[in-house]
Amino acid sequence: MFILMIVVFVLGYTAIALEHPIKIDKAASALILGVLVWVVFIEGSSSILSLGYSHSWKHFLDSTTLQDFTTRHPEASMLEKMRYFIVDHEIIHHLGEISEILFFLLGAMTIVETVDQHQGFKLITDRITTTKKVKLLWILSILTFFMSALLDNLTTTIVMVALLRKLVGDKKTRWFYAAMIVIAANAGGAWSPIGDVTTIMLWIGKQVTTGNIIAMVIFPSIINMVIPLLIVSTYMKGTIERPEVTKESSTDFTTPFERKLLLFMGVGALLFVPVFKTITHLPPYMGMLFGLGIIWVTTELLHLNKDADIRKRLTVIGVLKKVDVPTVFFFLGILSAVAALQSAGHLGLLAEYLDEKMHNIFAINTVIGILSAIVDNVPLTAGAMGMYPILTDAMVQASAEPEYARHFVQDGAFWELLAYAAGTGGSILIIGSAAGVAAMGLEKIDFIWYMKKISLLALVGYLAGIGAYYLQDILLFHV
Repeated sequence: MFILMIVVFVLGYTAIALEHPIKIDKAASALILGVLVWVVFIEGSSSILSLGYSHSWKHFLDSTTLQDFTTRHPEASMLEKMRYFIVDHEIIHHLGEISEILFFLLGAMTIVETVDQHQGFKLITDRITTTKKVKLLWILSILTFFMSALLDNLTTTIVMVALLRKLVGDKKTRWFYAAMIVIAANAGGAWSPIGDVTTIMLWIGKQVTTGNIIAMVIFPSIINMVIPLLIVSTYMKGTIERPEVTKESSTDFTTPFERKLLLFMGVGALLFVPVFKTITHLPPYMGMLFGLGIIWVTTELLHLNKDADIRKRLTVIGVLKKVDVPTVFFFLGILSAVAALQSAGHLGLLAEYLDEKMHNIFAINTVIGILSAIVDNVPLTAGAMGMYPILTDAMVQASAEPEYARHFVQDGAFWELLAYAAGTGGSILIIGSAAGVAAMGLEKIDFIWYMKKISLLALVGYLAGIGAYYLQDILLFHV
């Protein structure tokens, strides 16, 4: 059954990848996958958990939660305890983590769509006047790179794809730009403590500090973005065609004041999220929902005396009908499936195997980054954090391999490289990162098309960044 979970995951993943040939929406495949992996897990719980690969199960056996359950149900068998562990502990735990991502995504998408409905992005797109493909690509990529560090890669991608729709008319050209935006967003998020979920995890876990992660990872991240851009610049020619302004996208329904107000409020709400988290220590999605609530009230009051049809179109209630809910369901399905693999011990087993067979931080992190294009980078990062403790200088000196152990101190090379690899490796496949999934959902980008046109570019940029970090490490610490 342990192997069957992997088989089910691979089959479901294949269905997602072949969305267009089999003509079944990826969200449907992801939801089925997300449920079936847990079905196999709970039906085979006895054989799977008895293997001893699940770190979660080992912790649960020593927890007060199990003691409380045993006190309430003294007659419970080991099988009943295992099912309680899966249903009432693991699923609830992972659902909480997944819900944070989903509500964050839903809030961000609604804010961006509200700004878009008020034509707020027109204030930005009107200032981007170039129609040269290469120049526009560099402008959008650089803008995305630094926005991602300030906001996060997911929110930035949602904003930039919304902008892209105002700038590029042709669908396949827009796909290409959106794909390059994904690469830039992931690269920009990797070097900022608030730019990517994995970097946030390492920052909160005290594996890295703010100043150090910026100083040590920004150069590899720039290389990760610039190398694909340079390659594309050698063969991309011509100009873009701007989309035609239709009645549906006209500015007849909003005033210049309303457009500016909603743009500033929307961007302000997104920028407020990390500030909210720092001040309150509450999860980021709460800051996002708070910002959405303020914008919701504002639009209700702003259009109070307008025609009912216009009010319905411009308030958040009307905007919610335009939000891409299938993307949210896709996230739910794929993250649920990966959570099952984490709970059953597949990802922990993989981390142990990498350390045992490679025992080299550059090789381990390179593989983790590539794997993050297939499975979610959050559990991979969590697995790595669980595998390796933060060492002190005294622990390094006492180690049998002090030269190797020094990589695992706070701000050590392992953690810095993990932030880079887990943050940017997902760009290799369209569903390898939150940014990629958002772009895929918003623009309906084909998985196979991305593999053919973008994956090799992303891989070259990813490996170039690894090389840049390696050279940087040698020059700074080994010369």
